[in-house]
Amino acid sequence: MNTTAHPAPATSPSALHDALLARLRRVHLLGTVSGLLGWDEQVNLPADSADQRGDQMALLAELQHAAATDPETGRLLDALERQTDALDADQRVNVREARRDYDRAARLPADLVAEKARLTSAAYHAWAGAREDNNFPAFAPFLEKHLDLARREADVLGFGQKPYDYAIDKHDPGMTCELTAALFADLKTGLVPLVQRLDASPAARAAAGIEARLTGFDTAAQQTFLTEVTTAIGFNYRRGRIDVSLHPFCEGAGADIRMTTRFHEDKPLDALFSAIHETGHGLYEQGLPLPLQGTPLGQAAGMAVHESQSRLWENQVARSRAFWRHFEPRYREHFPQQLASVSPEDLYRAINSVAPTLIRVESDEVHYNLHILLRFELERRLFSQKLAVRDLPEAWRALAKELLGLTPETDREGVLQDIHWSGGAFGYFPSYCLGNMIAAQLWATVRAALPGLEDDFARGDFSRLLGWLRENIHAHGRRFTAPELVRHVTGTDLSPAPLLAYLEERYGSLYL
Repeated sequence: MNTTAHPAPATSPSALHDALLARLRRVHLLGTVSGLLGWDEQVNLPADSADQRGDQMALLAELQHAAATDPETGRLLDALERQTDALDADQRVNVREARRDYDRAARLPADLVAEKARLTSAAYHAWAGAREDNNFPAFAPFLEKHLDLARREADVLGFGQKPYDYAIDKHDPGMTCELTAALFADLKTGLVPLVQRLDASPAARAAAGIEARLTGFDTAAQQTFLTEVTTAIGFNYRRGRIDVSLHPFCEGAGADIRMTTRFHEDKPLDALFSAIHETGHGLYEQGLPLPLQGTPLGQAAGMAVHESQSRLWENQVARSRAFWRHFEPRYREHFPQQLASVSPEDLYRAINSVAPTLIRVESDEVHYNLHILLRFELERRLFSQKLAVRDLPEAWRALAKELLGLTPETDREGVLQDIHWSGGAFGYFPSYCLGNMIAAQLWATVRAALPGLEDDFARGDFSRLLGWLRENIHAHGRRFTAPELVRHVTGTDLSPAPLLAYLEERYGSLYL
């Protein structure tokens, strides 16, 4: 028998690239199944079924990791990288980003991946119970385990000396702790004086009182109105839905988006703006090229860019006078009695009220950034091991007093308020503030590019803005990192200056 090895037949770069994309789409599909189970866990799962869900999530994580680390994917990447000159620009992006994902996944042990998935499910339920009972010690062991896993993961991937850099890079490629800290320091320098001026403003305090008068808003009518709003700004409900959860979130990809909000009769603006925020995420996912879903050019550039989309729609658009010139009449139709004594100007000020609060998701867009600086600083201390988990509640209270002028009376108002750490999502919080910076920079750019944009909003027409975002942000997928994308679209480096200018323009004109 002739046992001489024969070389494999030559395969065209195009065929190799197609084979690679088929494998990437398989990994993506497994991820979407896991995402749906995660959505269901927070929306529908019976309380006593959490143990099985943890096993289900661990199994899916194992399957997805096996698909992501299939050696054939590595061989395809090797072959494509030997023929880079024969690839077009889009194909080179796919190969570059697939290589990054493959190498990272291949270096992670499968048992670590499954352990993290199982822990995430258990930690979510532990956090929800601890939050309800105001019992941080009940959640602390789960947070300790997540931190240990995060450090182990960073070490495996070569970030052993800078594990927080890895946590940030996972969410925002191109960003580091050092770069983020520098941007945040510049932001803080300009933001704190503005906050102090606003906090001392009698007009700002009066506006906060107006918001407190918005009570007795039927939750079914709230849901009807917010569905009208989110449909009008462009969300496709034939490929998505909105439900209720303990903490608002958005899950899924463009083919199937699952959003949530939460309702309270005496906090109608909370549900509305949470829904608009999550819709911003959904619009980004629906704007990514659907035929490329599951491939790098059909995926988001990172969470800072993602947050820029949600924050732009929530704040720059939905808190503008032009937006409410269109939607206020309909809002009053839904809630005639509740708004009978509230003038249009009072309603606008309530929508843009500025006052310090302990709860991040209830914070106005001025103080919100201070909430993120607080979490960023605590995560840095945790990862550098300068702060122990057991001391986290006290450290939180001290920073809240320093940055916000408020001290949480309970851990539910402090360290237990956010869902993120229950999922081991360290390094995610900075994305919110970076997203605010990017949103302001994009807003300044799009207003110059599209004169009369806010006149569109007053007519209920958001198509020009959405079209601009589709062309300039969504269409690029992962072609650029966040800093590269900002430079490409705006012509300038990422900076807090446009955010500070925007906040001064909107809130200074109202209250100073």
